[in-house]
Order: sequence, then structure tokens, then C-alpha cells
Amino acid sequence: MGLFSNNDKTLLKALQNVMKKATFEQTNAPLLSLMSLQRSIVKKGVLQLDIEVQIPCLHLQEKLTGFFEQLFKEITAFENVLLSLSLNLKSINTSEKLAQVKQIILIASGKGGVGKSTTSANLALALAHGGAKVGLLDADIYGPSLPAMLGATKQKPVSKDGKLLEPIIAHGLNTMSLGFLVDEKDATVWRGPMASRALNQLIYETQWPQLDYLIVDMPPGTGDIQLTMSSDVPVSGAIVVTTPQNLALKDAQKGISMFNKVKVPVIGVLENMSFHECEKCGHHSHLFGECGGDELATENKVPLLGKLPLNADIGRDIELGKPTLISKPDSPSSLAYLAIAQQCAINLNKTNLSIPSLIIGE
Repeated sequence: MGLFSNNDKTLLKALQNVMKKATFEQTNAPLLSLMSLQRSIVKKGVLQLDIEVQIPCLHLQEKLTGFFEQLFKEITAFENVLLSLSLNLKSINTSEKLAQVKQIILIASGKGGVGKSTTSANLALALAHGGAKVGLLDADIYGPSLPAMLGATKQKPVSKDGKLLEPIIAHGLNTMSLGFLVDEKDATVWRGPMASRALNQLIYETQWPQLDYLIVDMPPGTGDIQLTMSSDVPVSGAIVVTTPQNLALKDAQKGISMFNKVKVPVIGVLENMSFHECEKCGHHSHLFGECGGDELATENKVPLLGKLPLNADIGRDIELGKPTLISKPDSPSSLAYLAIAQQCAINLNKTNLSIPSLIIGE
């Protein structure tokens, strides 16, 4: 915590004690479960706070500043708060494999067409928006879509040392996909072992920088690629994406069952295409059913991370190579992705580090 005068230390201790008892909005866990106060001082009527957070929430600085103004107003005299946030994500990866990556998240689905890849891209961008260093790996060997989704189809990876490929930087993300290496019109006609070897090369022969998160866009199903990732990669947790349709839910259940068998923690279910909101009146139409994600999460005793609407803009944005987090950062859909990203980070910490669950909402 650095060097403080006696007064500084006394103030710091007093503020920490308040934080231990405080909650933020609709939460029931102490603030210190996900953030720690490193330094505090009152100078010229300004309460200066240096706070270290363990989830990517740097975009909430203004809201947190107002929160701390209210929280500490009875502890010490000040006119306003100057808040300095820094992210120090806890490393879950204890393996020597991909040691430069702190946490690895698989985005999976039981079947295709549920919006898993779109979710992967926007979730990665949401984590980065909160201050994290993020990588995005396209693990769909047979149908790689990441280059098109991020508007990077013209880019090709290079190797500086003749051994490892440099990741492609797209919208601030460190990315890799077989789609960068083969013609987009070519079909990948490989048996399972060949596809698994290709995936291993993409993972371990990419010069990944120091990353807080590596998001892995998985292919649908429960086949060779899923087993390769589960057995050969130090995975921190998996998110299962589904729609409310019964068929999608049945396949999503198979995905959860598979992760349970291979000992990969499922940190949540995400219900995509949950409803359509009428542009004129705001009415929600549940075109594919209702509460399917809730029931799937409850049955499997995992959290429901959130519900995303059936929104044509999300699909159009991804087809243009500018995901919604980039093209419409202040839209309701983007805010939903940001909230889901925070919940993912919280659940990962809770599952792997025994930290009580805490949601810092928008």
C-alpha cells in the first residue's frame, strides 16, 4: 500500500472498514471481495482514492466516483472525490501452458445458429472496454468466421522469429484464426485428429502477449475440438450460449453435461435471441419461447448470465466487420454485453478463487 503518514494510515483503515460492510447497488457482498483500497488522502478538499479492481470495470469510473462520494461522506470531510482505478486481474492459470494468459474462457453451444460467435466477439470487446487485455481465438477449424466478424479478412499473420505467428490485432483484440491462413472460399476437409492438431498449432504457435483473458470461440457440438480444448488447455471456465427454443436447449444441456464430465466449470448460461422488442411500442415478443435459459440454468445449478434480444442491428454490425460494441457502444445491446462481461468475470473469480459473488451493475 506504499508509505503513509499516521493520518493517512488512519484514514485508509477507516475507509477500508466502511468498504467491508458496504454493497454496491443490488449486491449482497462486500466491496473488498472484488476491489481493494490501496491509498487514500484528503488534499485541498479532495479525497484522493487509489483503488485496485479484480474485474474489468474501469468504464464505470464515473459511477463509482459518485458511489464513493456517498459512501465516505460521513467518514471524512471533503468536497469531491478523485478516483484512480487500476485493474489487477487474478491469474487462474497455474499451468506452464499459456502461462502469459491469466484466464481462458470457452464460449460454447450445443448447436449452430444460436449466435455463439457474435457473442464471443462482443464479449471479448466488452472485457477489453472494461480495461482488460484480451485475446480472441477462433477454434472453429471447419468454419472460421472471426476474420469476417472483425473486418480483418485482408490481414495475414507474420512470424518474426520463423517459429511463432504474431496475432492479428483487430479492434484492440489479439486474435488468431485458421481463416487468416487459408482462402475463405476453401473447404477444410480434415478428419478429427488433423483438426485437433491444427487447433493445437493455432493455440501454441501464436505469440500471445500478456493477456488477462483469452476468449475461445468454440465450434458447436461435443466433438474432437471440445475434447482437445478441455484436455490440452488450462481452461478457466465455459459459457454455454443457447436460444429459448426447445431443440437448442436440449443441445445446450448436452454441452453442459460434457463440460461437467471433463471437469471444466460452467460459469453460466447466456440466452440469446431471447425476445424481439417492437421499435414502435417497445413490446417484447418471445418468438422462440420464454424462460428456457432460466430453466436450463436452474436445472444445472449454474448462473444465468443474461438475456440478449433478437436484434437485426447486432447481425448487421457483425457482417460489416464492426461488432455492436464498436459500432454502437452506447446502445442497449452494448450495455447488455458489458453487464454480461462483468458477470462472467465475477463468476470466474468466484468459481476459481473462492471470492464471494458481487455484481457491479450499469
